[in-house]
Amino acid sequence: MTQDTTLAILQASQGNGTDIAKKLKDGRAMEKISQSAEEFEAVFISEMMKPMFEGISTEAPFGGGKGEEVFRSMLLQEYGKTMAKTGSIGVADAVKRELIKAQER
Repeated sequence: MTQDTTLAILQASQGNGTDIAKKLKDGRAMEKISQSAEEFEAVFISEMMKPMFEGISTEAPFGGGKGEEVFRSMLLQEYGKTMAKTGSIGVADAVKRELIKAQER
């Protein structure tokens, strides 16, 4: 758990959010929030990388066609997943904080 996530849980536990804080402390709830945030970041990164690969042209006999479009899309998805797991971009942390805040309401 990052320091920001821990802070969000502590804030949720103060005042009227004690029930929410108990739910968030439950490992399954936090795991689900973390997984959702990481998946969001992976999709975000994949979409941001698409324009970078649009300008790349390929030549025959091993490039081009529908097959390459499909596999390039899959490659970008895997790049996004890998980059999201490293946490280097930081979108997942922000999404996680917002998901925790949304649970307070």
